[in-house]
Amino acid sequence: MKNETKFCQSCGMPLNDEILGTNADSSKSEDYCICCYKDGAFTGDFTMDEMVEYCSMFVDEYNKNTGQNLTACQYKDVLRQLYPTMKRWNLSADQIPHADHPMKKVLCN
Repeated sequence: MKNETKFCQSCGMPLNDEILGTNADSSKSEDYCICCYKDGAFTGDFTMDEMVEYCSMFVDEYNKNTGQNLTACQYKDVLRQLYPTMKRWNLSADQIPHADHPMKKVLCN
């Protein structure tokens, strides 16, 4: 049986043990990469559109890993279709743990 590749449920990066984010209790997050999630909170307070813009800068890396040859605009279209299916982008605003979220202060102090 082949293992399915897991992807960060915030940015879409393929996940492996080296880049897993961390929960508030320092355990590894199974859902998010270290770029997006650290110490139980998201590292940036992005909207979905802002995340699309930011991640589109890495189109060359995406093309290298997938064998595709997308332009940044084409990659943005891919991300706009992908993100609404991801865990982070399905949370309501009051459920999203951001770095300045009051709950982070409770969990990390």
